[in-house]
Amino acid sequence: MTNNTKWGVVAEFDSAASIYHAAEKVTHHGYTRVDAHTPFPVHGLDRALRQGPSPLGWIVVCCGATGICLAQLMMWWMNGHDYVFWVSGKTPYAWPSTIPITFECMVLLSGFGAVFGMFGLNRLPRLHHPIFRHSTIWRATDDRFFLSIEATDPKFDSRETVRFLESIGGKHVEIVEE
Repeated sequence: MTNNTKWGVVAEFDSAASIYHAAEKVTHHGYTRVDAHTPFPVHGLDRALRQGPSPLGWIVVCCGATGICLAQLMMWWMNGHDYVFWVSGKTPYAWPSTIPITFECMVLLSGFGAVFGMFGLNRLPRLHHPIFRHSTIWRATDDRFFLSIEATDPKFDSRETVRFLESIGGKHVEIVEE
C-alpha cells in the first residue's frame, strides 16, 4: 500500500548566488516553510530564509546553570551535613574547594544539553527523510544547491509552487511525496 501524500516541492540550483537570490524571492513571495540544502554553508542564506537564531545556546546555558546548582547542592550536603570531614583545618563546606567539581558538572551537563538538544531540535534520529526521493538530491553533498518548500506551508499549491520555482531559475523541480 502506497501513501501519496505530498511532502513538498524541491528545486535544484547551480550556484550559491542563485540559491541565495531564489531564497530571497521565495520568502518575499510569502512562503514560510522553506529550507535550503547546500554542499557548504552559504553566508547570509539563513537571513534570506528568515530563520531565527537557534535556541540551542539557551538550552546549553540552562543545562550549565543546572550543573552548577546540582554540584553545589551535592557538595553542600555531602561535605557539610552527611559526612562532615575537616581537611587542612578548613570548614567542612569550604566554597573555594568546590570550584573544580562545580566546573566539571557544569561542563558535563552543558555537553549533554548540547548533544541531546541538537538531536531534539533536529528531530533526530530519523533514518529516512522524504526529500531523499528527489531524483538529484544526492548532489547536495557534492556540487548542487537545493531549495525545498514543504506542503505544510499555508501558501503551498503544488502546481503554482512548481511554476514559481521554475520561474526563479529552479531546475529539476519535483513534487516529493511523503
